[in-house]
Amino acid sequence: MLFNSIDFAVFLPLFFLCYWLVAKRLRLQNIFIVVGSYIFYGWWDWRFLALILFSTVIDYSVGRKLLVEKRDNRRKMLLWTSVIVNLGFLGFFKYYNFFLDNFVDAFAFFGTKISVSSLNIILPVGISFYTFQTLSYTIDVYKRKLEPTKDFIAFSAFVCFFPQLVAGPIERATQLLPQFYKKRVFELDKAKDGMRQILWGLFKKVVIADNCATFANDIFNNSGHMNGSALVLGALFFTFQIYGDFSGYSDIAIGTSRLFGFHLMQNFAFPYFSRDIAEFWRRWHISLSTWFRDYVYIPLGGSRGGIRMKIRNTFIIFVISGFWHGANWTFMVWGVLHALYFLPLLLMGKNRTHLGVVAEGNIWPSIKDFFSIIVTFSLTLFAWIFFRAKDLDHAFSYIAGVFSKSLFERPNFLHLRMAFVSVVLIVLAVVVEWLGRENKYALESLERRFNRPYRWFIYAVIVFVIGVYMKTEESPFIYFQF
Repeated sequence: MLFNSIDFAVFLPLFFLCYWLVAKRLRLQNIFIVVGSYIFYGWWDWRFLALILFSTVIDYSVGRKLLVEKRDNRRKMLLWTSVIVNLGFLGFFKYYNFFLDNFVDAFAFFGTKISVSSLNIILPVGISFYTFQTLSYTIDVYKRKLEPTKDFIAFSAFVCFFPQLVAGPIERATQLLPQFYKKRVFELDKAKDGMRQILWGLFKKVVIADNCATFANDIFNNSGHMNGSALVLGALFFTFQIYGDFSGYSDIAIGTSRLFGFHLMQNFAFPYFSRDIAEFWRRWHISLSTWFRDYVYIPLGGSRGGIRMKIRNTFIIFVISGFWHGANWTFMVWGVLHALYFLPLLLMGKNRTHLGVVAEGNIWPSIKDFFSIIVTFSLTLFAWIFFRAKDLDHAFSYIAGVFSKSLFERPNFLHLRMAFVSVVLIVLAVVVEWLGRENKYALESLERRFNRPYRWFIYAVIVFVIGVYMKTEESPFIYFQF
């Protein structure tokens, strides 16, 4: 079930009414969440519900065993049981054909042809997200940072909580699970705030991302016939497409959670206003980057060791991050690029220079900050070319086309006038986000800044624009494929 679908528009208010009017007790609230989440997820393919249930049972059981087991070797065995089962499912569904194809190609390179049939595997939606979420529970219980739960219903609700089940944020058990132990009471102010964030998330998805996708897909799919300036335009459209799509999903997920009395972590903190790549990664897909930091980077030694260890750990974390996104060499090159961007900052001790909000308390950034933002944005835009390209050959030919003489020609893109309207909408969204950059999301301060008539006028305009650009066919979110 998609957030931007008619199905969800019917499901959400029905679930909301049942949740608050019928589920008066905590356990009933949690049961409602489990049932509603399974309906939500099973709307795509009911067969994969067994996968979530199996993962839930395994990690719940491992947690219960870790509570009573005192022997270190047995505790490690239990931890590795959870890790192997969870990553085993993820590896099979997501990477089986990738490794098989590369295995065959490696033998072919040395002159030996082998015939192996690949499998027609359907990737379960959201498996990369809920796998990491359940792993955080097992690891934290193993490290004794978290008391394992005795409440299977609460744990099931934590694993399958529908707003963030499919594409995050990837919540830590230490932060989200305790919220299922406390009875929720409806709070109007939180619900209104949640609706505001949902509205802005829909705007970013429907008006910005889906619009940009039309032009980005056209240019990338026909890049061989495009001149350099048109290719730059395509990369620019994809840059805003992926941000509008993924941060829009996160806004809808966080806002929806607030309707039911839950608080989810901020997943995007206006990353395109970053002044260096280190700041970008503190602001982009925060739940994933902090997951890798805490469960991979720091256990490897982090940045505490010598130069060689710092370089090794930086490349490991970014390559894994790229590989997490999908079974394609383009994602790994994207990760390596970001490692190369990040490494000089780390080695010079400047990776934590920009911890605050850019131009905090001011309308305009300083000249230095402005150019730092432009440089950082340009680096991320360049890296997105690899992320979007279908393979490495496509990426390199696309880049070669960008850096050709035709870069300074008028874009030979047929829909240039239509694209101009999208550029205007992008600029409008950037302005709104810039003005709201000191908040958790762009419209958060609307309640404080404007009186009710002005607020409702702004809401009406946003709803109208969303209605104008809403597509008749369903448009999936990009990160559903990850």
